[in-house]
Amino acid sequence: MNRRFLSALLLPALCLTLAAQEATPAETEGLVKEAIAFAKANGREAAFKEITRIGGRFHKHGGELYVFVYDMDGKVLAHGQGASKVGVNQMKAKDPDGVAFVEDRVKLAKTKGKGWHDYKYMNPKDGKKEPKTSYIEVWDGLIFGAGIYKK
Repeated sequence: MNRRFLSALLLPALCLTLAAQEATPAETEGLVKEAIAFAKANGREAAFKEITRIGGRFHKHGGELYVFVYDMDGKVLAHGQGASKVGVNQMKAKDPDGVAFVEDRVKLAKTKGKGWHDYKYMNPKDGKKEPKTSYIEVWDGLIFGAGIYKK
């Protein structure tokens, strides 16, 4: 069989397989570091705009993996789920189990500067509240983070 023809047949299957892969902890941590590097190179405002832009460079896996940025008081400065979340203080937000996950995020940021924390959150792919873990890292007094759903 002609190699080009075979390649043309296999390419769509390969693309679908890659698109279906789930986000990994390493990819999540890397995305946070990439967002911080972008902010360092382009400034906070440019980073906030790009992070909040749906479908932008900080959105992966069909929007399931995205970056968020909070200040140390729990106010959202940028959010991968869109501009409606920006400007809202989420310090007292609780997950379905009553976990004050933003408060936990801020405590982690203030005590360790980076790390992972667990909670539940609505998955934008299916609308279900699912177990999630997020990696956060402090840069310039701000909390940059991204999370993945636990399967």
